[in-house]
Amino acid sequence: MNGKRYSRQRELIYETLMHTNEHPTAEMVYQWLKPENPSLSLGTVYRNLNVLADEGRIRRMAFPVERYDADLHAHPHFRCDKCGAVYDMDFPYNSELDRRALETSAHQVEGHEVIFHGVCVNCKTLH
Repeated sequence: MNGKRYSRQRELIYETLMHTNEHPTAEMVYQWLKPENPSLSLGTVYRNLNVLADEGRIRRMAFPVERYDADLHAHPHFRCDKCGAVYDMDFPYNSELDRRALETSAHQVEGHEVIFHGVCVNCKTLH
C-alpha cells in the first residue's frame, strides 16, 4: 500500500467502486456511504479516492467533474451529453492506435483513452 496504513474507510470506498458500473463522482460515493457511516466527511472521500488513484488501485477519469473507475482494464467509455452519465463500452482496446502514435511521434506512448459522447439510451427513451 505504498507505505500508507490500512484505512477501513478507504477499503469501504474501494469496495463501493468495485461494486458499481456508474463511474461515480466523489460526491456520489459520499452520498451512498454517508447514511451508514455518519462520521464520514466529503473531504475523507476525496482524500481516499486520491490515495487509491495514486496507488494505482482505481483510475481518475477526466470528465468535467472527476469520476473514478475501479475497472482498470483498458476500455472505452460513453458520456451522455444530456444527463452526464458515464457508461463502459464493451469492445476491445485498440493497441494498433498506440503503435501508430508511437511510430508517428517522438513521445513514449503508453496507452490511450477513448471517450464517446452523445445521448444515452435512458435520455433517448425520454424523448
